Amino acid sequence: MIKSNLKNKNDQRIRRAVKTRAKISDSGNHRISVHRSIQHMYLQLISPTGDKVITTVSTNQKSNKTKANNIESAKGIGTKMAAYIKKAKITNVAFDRSGYRYHGRIKAVAEALRENGVKI
Repeated sequence: MIKSNLKNKNDQRIRRAVKTRAKISDSGNHRISVHRSIQHMYLQLISPTGDKVITTVSTNQKSNKTKANNIESAKGIGTKMAAYIKKAKITNVAFDRSGYRYHGRIKAVAEALRENGVKI
């Protein structure tokens, strides 16, 4: 029997996220961090140094209130974040998927950002 130091899926996801964030911090770009829950999805635009959250967008906000957490709502918040990034004149960002697999809602957010002119 193989023993694992990691007890559950969340610990494994966090381990993957730490490795990704170490590479992103070396790039010196702004970072878009994604958090996915059962009911909602949250995006944060973080400064290159990692000490400030510039803005947040989520499906839980009044302006974005959706009843379903699906691919369409993920595209919607990706579009809103892209509009803010263009307005702030930020050229390059790093997409921090926080250890989640790149499919479904996470992929929809990244594609919406790219479609609206953000360089990831």
